[in-house]
Amino acid sequence: MALCEGLGCGSSLLWPRVLLFGDSITQFSFQPEGWGASLADKLVRKCDVLNRGFSGYNTRWAKIILPRLIRKGNALDSPVAVTIFFGANDSALKEENPKQHIPLDEYVANLRSMVQYLRSVDVPEGRIVLITPPPLCEAAWEKECLVQGCKLNRLNVVVGEYASACLQVAQDCGTDVLDLWTLMQKDGQDFAPYLSDGLHLSPQGNAFLFSHLWPLIEKKVSSLPLLLPYWRDVAEARPELSLLGDGDH
Repeated sequence: MALCEGLGCGSSLLWPRVLLFGDSITQFSFQPEGWGASLADKLVRKCDVLNRGFSGYNTRWAKIILPRLIRKGNALDSPVAVTIFFGANDSALKEENPKQHIPLDEYVANLRSMVQYLRSVDVPEGRIVLITPPPLCEAAWEKECLVQGCKLNRLNVVVGEYASACLQVAQDCGTDVLDLWTLMQKDGQDFAPYLSDGLHLSPQGNAFLFSHLWPLIEKKVSSLPLLLPYWRDVAEARPELSLLGDGDH
């Protein structure tokens, strides 16, 4: 697959992109030991991994900004993979957190709308991975809420309803899905170590997410070449023949 074509000084290299779109769990994913940082490390020389995480955002707001992030007709705007990772804020209790709360049926409609928009700008469902919110450790998150001067504003059973809805959207739309909510609680295991404050991921939780996400991303990027030749393969006498040619892999 020739990504650089041209002679002389060489044409611009088209670097494939993976887009991570989500809330704070995505925004924080480039922190040390974060799942996004691990993904970027894994894909060095193959893809740029773009972090488009927005702390506190829900799907109502995400649906509005997605067209500002990806537009049709620009090769740079056609990512090879996209993760959509919302629900932790949508599932907040309406009576305790009305600003972030999104009704379940609207959450479903918003996810569908985002998948449909991506299709309309030439990102087919086969490149998309939906990620459910992780489970909520109510005891730990309640402590955070009290520090912020409010009551417990999320419940794990409610988060589970949004996770189930996310799974249904993925099934209906034909996208991949990572059911973080179920996997972290599999066989009744204690999932608290996966969370730093009851809601956001700890280093262990980041590693868990990455380990399950990577197989889904890998199959979407497996055919992509390494960009530019391995150093041992660069022509010693005339390196430009290797570095400016059409065999950049």
